[in-house]
Amino acid sequence: MSRYCPEPPRDPAGVRRVGVLLVNLGTPAAPTAAALRPYLAEFLSDPRVVEIPRPIWQLILHGVILRTRPAKSAAKYASIWDREGSPLAVHTERQAKLLKGYLGQSGHSLVIDHAMRYGKPAVGDKLDALMAAGCNRVLILPLYPQYAGSTTGSVADALAAWMCKHRSLPELRLGGSFHSEPAYISALEKSVRLHWQRQGRAQRLVMSFHGVPRFVTERGDPYESECRATAKKLADALRLTPDEYLMTFQSRFGRAEWLQPYTQASLIELAKSGVKSVDIMCPGFVSDCLETLEEIGMECRADFLAAGGERFTYIPALNESTDWIHCLQGLVERKAGDWLAAEAPRTQQLHPARMNEIE
Repeated sequence: MSRYCPEPPRDPAGVRRVGVLLVNLGTPAAPTAAALRPYLAEFLSDPRVVEIPRPIWQLILHGVILRTRPAKSAAKYASIWDREGSPLAVHTERQAKLLKGYLGQSGHSLVIDHAMRYGKPAVGDKLDALMAAGCNRVLILPLYPQYAGSTTGSVADALAAWMCKHRSLPELRLGGSFHSEPAYISALEKSVRLHWQRQGRAQRLVMSFHGVPRFVTERGDPYESECRATAKKLADALRLTPDEYLMTFQSRFGRAEWLQPYTQASLIELAKSGVKSVDIMCPGFVSDCLETLEEIGMECRADFLAAGGERFTYIPALNESTDWIHCLQGLVERKAGDWLAAEAPRTQQLHPARMNEIE
């Protein structure tokens, strides 16, 4: 049997059609232990995510973690799951649809879709769908503001794995980080100012980023420096003094040292030192998810209040805010660049059999 997949027919007219694939981290299909087990197995088997020698890690993963963690994680997912499903999946899908509308209003007939690095819809499946829809130029845009090998780098691995299965490949471009993008910083700034306008301003603004093991930055991963750059630019935009905000790292896993200061410990320390109110946001997430809604909005809230704090307010991720979708539009227009000038005219129609493949 051939290692290569069958290819969809090429458009005989040679029309250049551009596709855009937004990629987020992923989510289980349901908030149950049965759904969490394969999701966690895929996620935690990625060597980009866990840099431990494979034989040792596989014994730990399958012998311990996948026997105990799925049920615990399922309970956490159940606490944030709503009638539409996983918040991360819902927000990412909505962002793709809004982006398509904004680009259409600007005269671009791009094919816009979304995928998840882990779980469904898979990156490879969506790239197949874009090819079937006639796209011969594809921009893959990871939705991670700050670059990390375990996030953007892993998307590149998924793209490479898909490429190894195909004879006929489209032109491909992979987007990188946008941690200092002026439009991104502006969108974050406006979300904070709107929150202050509606609910008042707390004594301290905490910016919590997802953590990574300390050793990855020591080995050259730029993630920590890009997080600090985002925090500094946002603080400057908000005209905050150093004692008015705090940058922290959350979601530590395992026994190794991770980037510090840790979010949970920092909130407890703030409360014990007399800080009664905090506003907290997560500038490393463009969509609300388990890490923002449950870990920050529930666990960290409880810890802060138990330590003596009185008001804890989570500022939501950008989600479907107009400023964020405009930022996405700008990223696509810049990274697609010269492709947009040569894209298929808006009057160019696909073969009828392909019209609904990306809807």
